[in-house]
Amino acid sequence: MSASPSAQRSETFTWIDPAIALEQLPRLSGLEYFSGLRDGSIAPPPIASLMKFDLVDARYGHVEFQCWPGEAHYNPLGMVHGGLACTLLDTVLGCAAHTTLDAGIGYTSIDLAVKYLRPITPQRGPLRAEGSVVKSGPRVIFTEGRLCTADGRLLATATSTLLVFPHRPGTATTLNHRGASVT
Repeated sequence: MSASPSAQRSETFTWIDPAIALEQLPRLSGLEYFSGLRDGSIAPPPIASLMKFDLVDARYGHVEFQCWPGEAHYNPLGMVHGGLACTLLDTVLGCAAHTTLDAGIGYTSIDLAVKYLRPITPQRGPLRAEGSVVKSGPRVIFTEGRLCTADGRLLATATSTLLVFPHRPGTATTLNHRGASVT
């Protein structure tokens, strides 16, 4: 089945070269980095433009993002695809962990568990996601998050465990079985 030209939609997005922000990353603590994202002195990563995310708040161990879902996020049932909710929750969980890290320290997800509580439609308006650190350690950080409508109606929850490691952008750093950095 071919759609008529009047039914076709398109969307474009732009972003700033992520290498510019990544140059600053090794010199900034996670909280300094997110403060720069919030005040606009550091450009957001391209995924923020693609997925329509905006950083609203960042403080030690906690971040909040807002998202504006649209038709481009629909699944075959005419609802916002759960992948958008999952990506937004994964983002706030990782970013919350990042706010607790010193300069030169990175993280990656070990696991992510999402619970979908209600369908998400663009008619619900903008989404608000918050992520918080539950327990922080030198090797692992535990986080939890919530995704709500702008008026506070809970749509999904998530938890994540994140691995902490030395971060050297532009190098091939890996971890051995004990979590030690190997280059």
